[in-house]
Amino acid sequence: MKLTLPDIAPHLPSAPLHGFGRCACHPAGAPPTRRLFTGLLLGGAAAGVLAQDGVSVKDDSATKLAKKLVSAEQVERAGAAQYAQMMGEAQQQRALVPAKHPQVERLRYIGQRLLPFTQPFNARARQWRWEVNLVNSPQLNAFCMPGGKIAFYTGILVKLALSDDEVAAIMGHEIAHALREHARERMGKTAATRIGANVLSAVLGLGNLGDAALQMGAQLLTLKFGREDESEADLIGMDLSARAGYSPQAGVSLWQKMGAQNKGAPPQWLSTHPSGPTRIRDIEATLPKVEPLFAKAAKPDRRFAVAKG
Repeated sequence: MKLTLPDIAPHLPSAPLHGFGRCACHPAGAPPTRRLFTGLLLGGAAAGVLAQDGVSVKDDSATKLAKKLVSAEQVERAGAAQYAQMMGEAQQQRALVPAKHPQVERLRYIGQRLLPFTQPFNARARQWRWEVNLVNSPQLNAFCMPGGKIAFYTGILVKLALSDDEVAAIMGHEIAHALREHARERMGKTAATRIGANVLSAVLGLGNLGDAALQMGAQLLTLKFGREDESEADLIGMDLSARAGYSPQAGVSLWQKMGAQNKGAPPQWLSTHPSGPTRIRDIEATLPKVEPLFAKAAKPDRRFAVAKG
């Protein structure tokens, strides 16, 4: 069944500005503040490391502090409310693709294969009420709101002619942002900047600064992830998709397609996200760590046709 892309994107005021390949990145060459562990970790792990075979990650002290300022529950509630509002806007404009459409079934099937592998990265994922929807818009975008609210735009499926493996790479990437609570972290850092060092020291003794993050819905609309967030999401997404039986090699072909769509884009240090060649190199460097996961994973029992416009 073909997807007829609209000439103009639907007006969705509640849609977030962030999404696949979009971030507000620090300058190239800036020192990383969060360490990525892409080795195979066996046996015991250092404190604070999410350890398993494949990709593991660790929060630094600044990230841990930022997450103390805003509660996970608040961010997840805000994400659910914002997502519901956006889906309502899409429904009103007849831009929400019906649940029985083959491409919606495809997205939900791939999502169901990825979700069992999310909990090692975030124990709260077990209680999230996951949703996967498809919005008819020509934009090349997809996202996962806090709490597991996933949306794809038809533009990214059709214009990139995505294979199932490439869809899994994107979905894994977006799920990784939610699992690693990148939105919560950025809200916390914003709150820390606003309240100042003296107030921060005083209130930390109370153990609860959730109220410091005001207007969370508005923040979810406008926040953008950093380059380090994007790199981390790429690697965790590879881990998730490999465990679900989708080829991690798809990350390379995906970013080659993105590069072809973004010809004439500014240099990496002026861009809002890491350049395609940089991401491809990072993905290729990680392949030896996740290919064993893919080799032993149960493979999908369904394959879907590429979306056509």
